[in-house]
Amino acid sequence: MTMNPNQAQDVWKDAGEHVQFTVLELKREDQAKEQAAIEEFVDRYQAIIRSLRIRDNKGNLKASLGFSNAAWDYLFPNAPKPKELETYETISGDKYSMPATKGDIFLHIRANDEAVVYEMISQCMLFLKDYTTVVDETKGFRYFEGRAIIGFIDGTEAPQVEDAADYAIVGDEGPFFENGSYAFAQKWRHHMDIWNKLTTEDQEKAVGRKKFSDLELKDQEKFKNAHNVASQAKINGVEQKIVRMNVPYSDPASGITGTYFIGYSRHWTVTKKMLENMVEKHDYLLSFSDILSGQLFFIPSRPLLDKIADGELSK
Repeated sequence: MTMNPNQAQDVWKDAGEHVQFTVLELKREDQAKEQAAIEEFVDRYQAIIRSLRIRDNKGNLKASLGFSNAAWDYLFPNAPKPKELETYETISGDKYSMPATKGDIFLHIRANDEAVVYEMISQCMLFLKDYTTVVDETKGFRYFEGRAIIGFIDGTEAPQVEDAADYAIVGDEGPFFENGSYAFAQKWRHHMDIWNKLTTEDQEKAVGRKKFSDLELKDQEKFKNAHNVASQAKINGVEQKIVRMNVPYSDPASGITGTYFIGYSRHWTVTKKMLENMVEKHDYLLSFSDILSGQLFFIPSRPLLDKIADGELSK
């Protein structure tokens, strides 16, 4: 086998217009029954996607389904496991921390039309609701010009679409899991009143880029803990990249506004290093944000989903 992005789930392009992240926890009441239910769901899941793409051929539906380490052990105890799949544990520093939260099943759905997102999740839950409880459900959206809710272009540091697959999906280092991906999901809430009191110049120093043009500042012009400095990860002196599809979410009348961070990576160790650096270097974004959740999931390739649906991983 060789890496084939066409066999991956939608982990390497298109953040979408209307977005929903859903995290579920298995009830763990009857293992055999829940294994069978997940097999049926995985089979139906792919059929639901095909159906909705026909029903709304301009909807640009994209979807990713993943499982946590604990879910993998419960659902597929005798099957091989992705090499870097682990249970995410809270990353703590002297000032900030990135908490770990529960979650077994992860759904990341996006489309041009909110109706398509609604229908996709609604149909999925027909098969999941009796066996899971909802841990979190977050609706995201594309902000002006693809900007983060803090006003800066998001994802500039991510690889170009043409190169993204190599950073997002597993290669021949894990043949059974090739074309899968490690997804880290993290929900941030921002205190926008604090951020909005900063001058544009200070905001730029905090992010490390110009707000309007998106041009990167010179190193001496940035704060030492600027986001694009603190979030860098280097291995053997080489800067590493992941594919980010972050989106804002908000209940604006209530003043609840934040960012749902989703990073897809060929190697979880790269994303983990970025998170550790952000905590260690006191990333400026942490100074006006609360992190509400964090969990790691593995997103199987579509052929591996077929194996799950056929019961091959539950034997």
